[in-house]
Amino acid sequence: MKTKPAVKKTVCPVSKEAFLASAPTLTLLVRLPDGTTRDLGAVAPREFSTGSFGWNVNAKTVVEVGGQAVSVQVGANLTVVGSKDAPASGGVPAAGPAPAKKVRR
Repeated sequence: MKTKPAVKKTVCPVSKEAFLASAPTLTLLVRLPDGTTRDLGAVAPREFSTGSFGWNVNAKTVVEVGGQAVSVQVGANLTVVGSKDAPASGGVPAAGPAPAKKVRR
């Protein structure tokens, strides 16, 4: 029976503290089929209840469907990969324990 190779975990390059202090506010735009865009507003950096961090937006807009205006609700999370395991403060997190050194006798 073959086993799947271990998947290497992505290490988040920033701490939660550094992210929340310096991450930019994003703007989310939705492009409609007619080429127009709708600005869904500013998306501020935040920490999620899971402990990970990123950006979250919930907004409403109108989309035309068959000549009728339809109100739609948009929800999106942009989660920083590996952020759940990132340190709360400090610099770059360690990639894991250093490999053991071979000792010659």
